[in-house]
Amino acid sequence: MQATALTLSPDAFRAQDPASWPFTVRRCTPTIGAEVEGIDFREALDDATYLALRAALLTHKVLFFRKQAITPAQHVAVARRFGELEVHPMFTNHPEHPELVVFGRDGEKRGRENLYHSDVSWREIPSMGSMLRCITCPEVGGDTIWINMAAAYEKLPEDVKSRIANLKAVHDAMPAFGAALSEEKYAEMRAKYPPMVHPVVRTHPETGEKILFINEAFTTHFANFVKEQAYRIGSDYRPAELDLLQYLYRQAAAPEYQVRLRWQPDTIALWDNRSTQHYAVQDYFPAVRHMNRATIIGDRPV
Repeated sequence: MQATALTLSPDAFRAQDPASWPFTVRRCTPTIGAEVEGIDFREALDDATYLALRAALLTHKVLFFRKQAITPAQHVAVARRFGELEVHPMFTNHPEHPELVVFGRDGEKRGRENLYHSDVSWREIPSMGSMLRCITCPEVGGDTIWINMAAAYEKLPEDVKSRIANLKAVHDAMPAFGAALSEEKYAEMRAKYPPMVHPVVRTHPETGEKILFINEAFTTHFANFVKEQAYRIGSDYRPAELDLLQYLYRQAAAPEYQVRLRWQPDTIALWDNRSTQHYAVQDYFPAVRHMNRATIIGDRPV
C-alpha cells in the first residue's frame, strides 16, 4: 500500500526558504513558471529534496525540467512521490504502466486539447497535479501554455469577487469526451462520472490562496446562479449567467497570467492542477508528437 505523500500546510509553505533548496530555480515569467536544474529523476528523491520541490511547485505553479531521460517506470515512481496516481478512464494508457496516459499524434488526426482547461475537474476529487514528459515532438510547434488561476482571481474587480464568492459550478466530462463514444459507452461513462458541483472560488489547501476554479472545457453552468443573483424578470437570469461565465472563462486567456513552454525530447513539466489551467497549442499537424503523463489524485475543492 502506498504511503501518504508528504504535503505542506500554509504555515509550513510560507516558512520555506528558497535559498536552502538543493537545486536551482529560474523564473520564466513574473507570474508563473520556473525552470529547475540540479534534479535527476532517475534517482529517488529524499524527503528534504522532495519537500523543497513541492514548495517550488506551490510557489511557481508549474516547473520545467530538461534532459530527463527516464523510463516509464521511473516516471511513475517520481510522480507517485507526490501522491496516489489516477488511471484515466477515457484516454489511452501505457500497456505496462496504466498510470501513464499516452498522447500520440502521427499525422492522421489533429489534437483536441487546444482549449483552456483544468484536468479532470469533472471528478468528485480532481487531480492535485500532473507530470508530463515529452517523448517526441516537432522542431517547432506543439507548445503548451499554463495559466496562474490564483493570479487570475486576485486581479478580478472587487465587485466580481463579491458576485462569485458563493457561486458553485457544474463540471461535466461528457461535452469534451462524449462525442467520440458509442451510445453504450456514453451511457456507461455518464453513469460512472455524473456531473460534479465545485465552488467557483476554491481555497488551495497548501498555500491558502483563493483560486478561480472554472474552465471552458468542463464547466457547463452555475449550479446556484438564480439563488445568488438578483434578476428583473424570468428571462433575464440566463443571459446574465452566460455573460458572467464567459467573462470568467476569458480570464485564462490573459497573457499576463501565462507561461509558454517550447518542448524538447526528455523535457518534463510538473504542474499544480489545483491552481492552474493549461492549453495545448495545436499548430504542428501533421508532425509527430508523443507524450506520457502521470496524474496525481488531489483533494475535494472547498
